[in-house]
Amino acid sequence: MEWVNNLLFGTGIGHSILLIAVVIFVGIFLGKIKIAGISLGITWILFVGIILSHFGLRMDSHALHFLKEFGLILFVYSIGLQVGPGFFSSFKKGGITLNLLATGVVFLGVIITCGIHFITGIPITTMVGILSGAVTNTPGLGAAQQAYYDMTGIELPSIAMGYAVAYPLGVIGIILAIVLIRYIFRISFEKENRSAQEAADERASRATHVSLVVRNPALFGKKISEVASLIDKKFVISRILHEEKGLKIAKSGTYLEEGDKLFVIAATQDINTIVAFIGERIPMHRAEWEKLDTNLVSRRILITRGEVNGKTLGQLHLRGGFGINITRVNRSGLDLVAHPGLQLQIGDRVTVVGTETDVAGVEKVLGNSLRRLREPNLVPLFLGIALGIILGSIPFAFPGIPQPVKLGLAGGPLIVAILISRFGPHYKLVTYTTMSANLMLREIGIALFLACVGLDAGEGFVETVVNQGGFSWIGYGFIITFLPLMIIGIIARWVYKVNYFTLMGLIAGSMTDPPALAYSNATSGNDMPSVGYATVYPLTMFLRVLTAQALVLSFV
Repeated sequence: MEWVNNLLFGTGIGHSILLIAVVIFVGIFLGKIKIAGISLGITWILFVGIILSHFGLRMDSHALHFLKEFGLILFVYSIGLQVGPGFFSSFKKGGITLNLLATGVVFLGVIITCGIHFITGIPITTMVGILSGAVTNTPGLGAAQQAYYDMTGIELPSIAMGYAVAYPLGVIGIILAIVLIRYIFRISFEKENRSAQEAADERASRATHVSLVVRNPALFGKKISEVASLIDKKFVISRILHEEKGLKIAKSGTYLEEGDKLFVIAATQDINTIVAFIGERIPMHRAEWEKLDTNLVSRRILITRGEVNGKTLGQLHLRGGFGINITRVNRSGLDLVAHPGLQLQIGDRVTVVGTETDVAGVEKVLGNSLRRLREPNLVPLFLGIALGIILGSIPFAFPGIPQPVKLGLAGGPLIVAILISRFGPHYKLVTYTTMSANLMLREIGIALFLACVGLDAGEGFVETVVNQGGFSWIGYGFIITFLPLMIIGIIARWVYKVNYFTLMGLIAGSMTDPPALAYSNATSGNDMPSVGYATVYPLTMFLRVLTAQALVLSFV
């Protein structure tokens, strides 16, 4: 039975993979357990790794280091691919305020961490671990460990210990802050829903439709292309109904006459301006337009051909070549106005109006192959990882910091993933990844990372907590969690009048905490917390990774 002993307690590759698999399996199983509707989720993997390591189950140090770093790279790169398309747009309009508030949460946490370090004398490496656990940010933990290893060549377990001790109360502290702000301001969910709806109506940028009749004498006898150039709004005239000529597909060369009825698609906030410019609304619904000419069909076509990726609608010349109209483009659930300058991406769904034959021709040009879309696209994954590692290895010298700063194996791939997913289509690079594939990569990465961190930190964990002041770390972690959230939460509500549902997402997103987001969504009964979370998440994740490294490099 020697083989059994080697498999369970040896140092070979088989033993290492088995141990990792057991840790991840047990951790995920325990993560499904909820107490008062709250679960620590996959963080249980970390605690299972610590427990098994405490009882003597270890793995080869080289294999452990490789799997930990590879898991971290997969995790942060998948996050970057997910948030990249919306990263820069998150700074527009109200997003600037939300991101500034989230930045305040991040830096208040850093200031409090430094203060506790100077007052108590706890090593900054341990405090960074406590900070990462208190804000439930695993990439920050990985970045701190990587920065310390690059500086010293030594794996430091105390970083992971601080993280593991502070994490559980960190999750509770975030939810507690959300609840307390509600009671401090005596928030009524009904009022918040009403004000949110009013604000959404004012800001809506989604494509919508309207039927109107031409009454402006200045437009009589002008081509549709000329009309579009006269008003600084993006809109599409889909169909036109002449009194004598009947229903036609609106083309750029089509002339407008008095009394023509138009079916127009535009952004919601632009509708009133367009109506006032062209004429007046008429009570004619989409179904009535479709009944007028049975020869015309409206169909959604999926863009799956790589040749179309990154091209604008104007470059494809679909209207002139096929005699059809593209009225809107659906991207990630959002309907966009199909103006000529709109760049198309793999995975977009375009709404095409025309005859059956013409629509079929457009379908061949755009692809519309779901099978092709589901095929794995590994080029941007490994190209991005390679570029991310190169970027993460470049040293940057800053005054006052003794060691050059590197983005590391966490920051480099994260930045490259954001840039590739946002700008890749501009350079004909297909960056589309199905949500399921992205989620699989992300979960595998974080599971590997947490398992390895737990196994590495288990030795001496109990001794540290019981005999070396580890219990006080829990209190320090709670302060780091709770105080910044309450300060910024009160400012956001009192000064900036942020809607409470959005504020819930802001709080969860500033801590990059999925359990808090799940609680917020369940409590609010709408998707506004998710919107707030997604708005601040990319920048917050970026700052968490960089500040964790900066603290280690500045004080070690």
